[in-house]
Amino acid sequence: MKARGLRAYAIGYLIFLYAPIVLLPIFAFNDSRIIAFPLSGFTTNWFTEMWADRQLWQALRNSLVISGSTAVIATVLGVFGARASTRYSFPGKGGLVGLIMLPLVLPEMIVAMSLLVVLLAISVPLSIFTVILGHVLITTPFAVAILSSAFQSLDKSLEEAAYDLGEGPVSTFRLIILPLVAPGIISSLLICFTISLDEFIIAYFLAGADTVLSSYIYGQFRFPAKVPAMLALGTILVLVSVILLSIAEFFRRRGIAKTGGKDTGGFL
Repeated sequence: MKARGLRAYAIGYLIFLYAPIVLLPIFAFNDSRIIAFPLSGFTTNWFTEMWADRQLWQALRNSLVISGSTAVIATVLGVFGARASTRYSFPGKGGLVGLIMLPLVLPEMIVAMSLLVVLLAISVPLSIFTVILGHVLITTPFAVAILSSAFQSLDKSLEEAAYDLGEGPVSTFRLIILPLVAPGIISSLLICFTISLDEFIIAYFLAGADTVLSSYIYGQFRFPAKVPAMLALGTILVLVSVILLSIAEFFRRRGIAKTGGKDTGGFL
């Protein structure tokens, strides 16, 4: 009886969580500007309208620059942080790692307002650059978490063998360690890219006059005539996000299998 209740709860929770996503493609292909049942027919006009929107393409370009830069910077910082936390012991290590991971539990609204106050106080103009700073702050913990798992699964004897054969710390890291954690690095890049592309609150606060994709979509929902085209865009974004997460999960599992580690769960 208890198991049956838990199963019903899980099914209800999943329906509540994913039903809005399922409705996106349904209304994106519906031949009506009114988002309501019954459906009026099949059309691809909203995808054509979306494709012809120049402001959308400018916002997309800005978001791709932000997401790509964020993914690279956060992953590089994640490599350093994960390597230090898994390989070395030093005073204050626990507190430092906790500080790095703190953005995971802080409300994004608080993070965005804090960054806005600090940036305005030091006279930094709001732009794509400030959005990148904010996104690096919130994505670095994800990179550290992903890469820590990759570094922890490494066999330390491989590193010691490289030292015995005359390799230095830098060459050992470059030739031995990095190739082994490469799947984790790819996974981190994809996850950080996806998080940055989808993030709204920090982008809304810190973008200034520059338009990014998430805030552009939010602004377009004020106009009922634009909603179907935004649903078409949302359908494409959901598809891209699922593909990126699936690739990231593939590389995560491949990295664990490559190092002989144990899979304790992933993104999908």
